Amino acid sequence: MSKTPILVFGATGYLGGSVLARLLAHPNKDSFDITAIVRSAEKAKKLEAFGVKAVVGSLKDAALVEQLSENAHILFSMADSDDVEATTAFLAGLKNRHTKTGDVPILIHTSGTGLLTWDASTKGLGISDRIWNDDDPDDIEKNIPPTAFHRNVDLPIVEADKQGYLKSYIILPSTIWGIAKNPLVDAGISNPYSKQLPALIQAALARGQAGVVGKGQALWPSINIEEQTDFFIILFDAILASPDKVGHGRDGYYFGENGDYLWYDLSKWIGKALVKRGLSQSEEPTTFNTEELIKYFGAEWVGNYWGSNSRARSGHSRSLGWQPKLTAQDFFDSVDAEVEAVIKQRKE
Repeated sequence: MSKTPILVFGATGYLGGSVLARLLAHPNKDSFDITAIVRSAEKAKKLEAFGVKAVVGSLKDAALVEQLSENAHILFSMADSDDVEATTAFLAGLKNRHTKTGDVPILIHTSGTGLLTWDASTKGLGISDRIWNDDDPDDIEKNIPPTAFHRNVDLPIVEADKQGYLKSYIILPSTIWGIAKNPLVDAGISNPYSKQLPALIQAALARGQAGVVGKGQALWPSINIEEQTDFFIILFDAILASPDKVGHGRDGYYFGENGDYLWYDLSKWIGKALVKRGLSQSEEPTTFNTEELIKYFGAEWVGNYWGSNSRARSGHSRSLGWQPKLTAQDFFDSVDAEVEAVIKQRKE
């Protein structure tokens, strides 16, 4: 029996590595032929020891991305939710596959609930009451503008599904938290750390006090790394078992969330961790000024992202049997370990 060709983008990343580790431990792993593209020859060699065909290269190499995608029946895109050039290349490769073989490849793409911040970027000064549901594709299609974050990639993917040369499934994680633990992390292949929380911690350590955008009065959803990874596999299994029963294209948005957290509360927990270690005199977060937003986040508008609202409910994801358990309080309880990890990294 021929094996199912699977291509993975983002294998050395936080989420991508976690998903790949699950695929390598999947009950049907022996029926998978997994290929990953990585920049490092050293990591490629390590991946091959896990049975992965590792290709040294970059998503910036459009010809390589197109060629590898043409050879894949299933593509996990987990590297960059805003890479238009790579998206154009892998869509071209998947279209070539369909044209030449008649196969309808499966694209599982990672976007994010940053998509929902376009009308709620209040700079930490107010909580939005606008909540988006992934089981309402009409609302998503009609009311989220093409200028929203990630939309420049998501829309061409949905259009490709409409044209019929692939089936697309777009997963939109919220703030993913938790330090990833799996064999790929242990082997030094994949990154174990998230982005949003460590960025706040780095800023707090640099300024000697936890910080917030505005008053920290805005809400985001959160999801634990293991539970978000659970969903990738639940979706993957559902597609393989009954592809006609799983929503795709415009009906294929899947939010990853299990409740909201307040930015102020998150920063307060960072403040507690700093005071505990004698690194700050106060647990109370203070407002980032413009210069700090530029210094710590690269640009003022980027920093304001940490004061935006993103309100999401994952009814569609849960309809597949996904049942996340860890809440915002569990997220807060994880902050101390994240602060310790960032401090350790700064010393290395």
